[in-house]
Amino acid sequence: MIKNFIKTAFRSLLKNKGFTFINVAGLALGLAGCLLIVFYVVDELSYDRYNTKFESIYRVNSDLKYGGVVTSFAIVAPPLADALKHNFPEVEEAVRISPALNIRFKNGNEEIAEDKVIYCDPSIFDVFTLPMIDGDPKTALNDPNAIVITEAAAKKYFNKTNVAGQTLTINNDSIPHKITGVIKNIPTQSHFTADFFLSILSQESANDKTFNHFSFSTYVLLKPGADYEKLQAKFPELMRRSLGSSMNIDKFEKSGNYIRINLTPLKDIHLQSNRQRELSANGNIQYVYIFSAIALFILVLACINFMNLSTARSANRAREVGVRKVLGSSRWYLIAQFISESLMVTFVATLVAVLAAWLLLPVFNQLSGKSMAINLQTFTWLSPAVLIIVVVVGVLSGSYPAFFLSAFQPADVLKGKISSGFKGGVLRSFLVVFQFSISIFLIIGTLVIYNQLKYIQNKDLGFNRDQLLIVKNVNALNDPKILKQEIKQLPGVADATLSAYYPTNVVRFPNSVSSDQKTGLLTEYWSVDEDYLHTMGMHLSMGRYFSGQFASDSSAMVINQAAANMLGYTNDVLNKPLYAGQDNNKRTYHIIGVVKDFNYSSLRDNIGPLVMVMNQDWRTSLCIKVSTKNLPAFLAQAQHIWKTLAPTQQFEYTFMDEDFDALYRTKQRMGQLFLIFTTLAIVIACLGLFGLAAYAAEQRNKEIGIRKVLGASVSAIVTMLSKDFIKLVLISFAIAAPLAWFAMYKWLQGFAYRQEMQWWMLPAAGLGAVLIAFVTISSQSFKAAIANPVDSLKNE
Repeated sequence: MIKNFIKTAFRSLLKNKGFTFINVAGLALGLAGCLLIVFYVVDELSYDRYNTKFESIYRVNSDLKYGGVVTSFAIVAPPLADALKHNFPEVEEAVRISPALNIRFKNGNEEIAEDKVIYCDPSIFDVFTLPMIDGDPKTALNDPNAIVITEAAAKKYFNKTNVAGQTLTINNDSIPHKITGVIKNIPTQSHFTADFFLSILSQESANDKTFNHFSFSTYVLLKPGADYEKLQAKFPELMRRSLGSSMNIDKFEKSGNYIRINLTPLKDIHLQSNRQRELSANGNIQYVYIFSAIALFILVLACINFMNLSTARSANRAREVGVRKVLGSSRWYLIAQFISESLMVTFVATLVAVLAAWLLLPVFNQLSGKSMAINLQTFTWLSPAVLIIVVVVGVLSGSYPAFFLSAFQPADVLKGKISSGFKGGVLRSFLVVFQFSISIFLIIGTLVIYNQLKYIQNKDLGFNRDQLLIVKNVNALNDPKILKQEIKQLPGVADATLSAYYPTNVVRFPNSVSSDQKTGLLTEYWSVDEDYLHTMGMHLSMGRYFSGQFASDSSAMVINQAAANMLGYTNDVLNKPLYAGQDNNKRTYHIIGVVKDFNYSSLRDNIGPLVMVMNQDWRTSLCIKVSTKNLPAFLAQAQHIWKTLAPTQQFEYTFMDEDFDALYRTKQRMGQLFLIFTTLAIVIACLGLFGLAAYAAEQRNKEIGIRKVLGASVSAIVTMLSKDFIKLVLISFAIAAPLAWFAMYKWLQGFAYRQEMQWWMLPAAGLGAVLIAFVTISSQSFKAAIANPVDSLKNE
């Protein structure tokens, strides 16, 4: 019987090639898009799950309220790891991690800057799953001058992996570090990545005993069965005891301030953590929800197409059903027959979709910034998933047509009493409205997202990021000032400044600033030189900027308007004293100027308080304002100067506008993906509409012939065939527009600086949907309208 089902289904599908092609194409497009999104979602949800004990690993966070400003950090005080391990029996192990900045390894006569370097406790191999292929993980980092590297680093420096016992020299201290272990490369699905692991025992800051200075990412491994929420409830008492030894905790808390610690599960860090000093840029759980919903929508659209086209063909299959029933076929036999056809179409479409997803995966990786691949591990979940898709989609898509067609009465069918065509299809009309409601919703969402991204790109940030070249690692030079002076002599250089702090950098240093030595304000604290303001294209609202001609400027401060407002100053701010630091480490400054607010963080955040001091201790980069159009020639000259001063150092640079774009690259990628999947949803909806228009025209061909004989024009017939569909699209717009407006309004509230929704977006989306639908329908309508009426009436 099953063989007969397959054979009959194959013949029926082959007989109706156009119907089969549209169904296979629609389902394949939908499934391919759905699979790509599934790959993305699975990749996002798999972060840090390579750790065998990931469910028991938690990161310790700090929440600080000081001077009315609440800041959430992904780091805590140095001694907290040891305190947690020894004060709470629930904690099995703890480890601290800190990124190592400006590390350069000697490789022959060349020095190579590496940015994937961390300092960590020896216990890192007890907490995280980092398989060691050469060396002993229990003792690998017990020596302060030990280093563990990954396979990739070993091959880069030694062209082999069995390198335990070899040495690497760090230029900063010129001390050979003995390689005590080689581990497998950290999976890309990790919230932190590193190729070099240095012992934290070599860092003086690791021995800091104060609990109010945050510096390390800290993780705890809890014992089996431990409840982390109950553990968190014990933290306030620990913090009160610990902070009491270094500060007046009662006075601190009475002022409305606090320092609190809490835990974040390791598996939640990538998607649900957005704190300051994260080890890397995290994802966003909202994107997972959004794209999961889009995948479901696309799949539903493809299934709707199948149901619409199958029921639209009911008149063509009606006589077949009638004859089969007269010859003794039961209704359940017919249902099984139609579902067999559906399963066959779904199976073919799924094979095409898997092949298409595999071919498109490299392009999708480029768009999404991922490095996903289909491998044996992928097939462990993909194979059963594909089987489930075939069965579920095939049965769901084919069930309504099967029950609808099998319910025809033979007598009515053979007497021609079954209504045909587009009219009378209430469910089909509902499904078309549903399809285009989704499509219009996505169109409006895409317009809003792209409008916001364009606003971000063009917003006046308070500084000029164009033509700013940043030369990195200048602290490797004996005197970076010489490089600055040499560069400023080159033609096409407007100005240059030495600093570690730029609006697009991730380097941040918060400090406490007060106007009365009592109430503190936590601010950004930037060390700059006298050329910083002009190079950045910033402007003063009052006062003056630093000058090398005034020795007193070493104790001067320039603050931004936000800091002036929070400190309670309005117009009378110049020469006011400010106190920076805490307790015994306070230093007195005087305000000489106020710089206009500029964005130094994401546009999702309001501009916070910031102070600048003239200090040459932090000079990691040279920022150059370039005014020449011949950048290649300028870069060659700059590199020549660099090589003269540092022949063994690599010349590394970036452009500030590129760094700014990188801050919003994830959002830009999400916008591009949103556009692509919106387009895919529209194409699928149009495929279904195209098929429906074709069958509507086919079922009304005799009516069209009679109308033409009676003098109807082509335009009148096209209008007649199109108006029913256009009405449905307009109903879809009425449903989707307010929902999309509300959803995108909520999305925009996440930005402190945003472009409000424009009125033209709704009519533009509605008009676009109507035009797309009309173009899709009109090809079939026009074809039916110009047909010779003799062909349709000759059989009457």
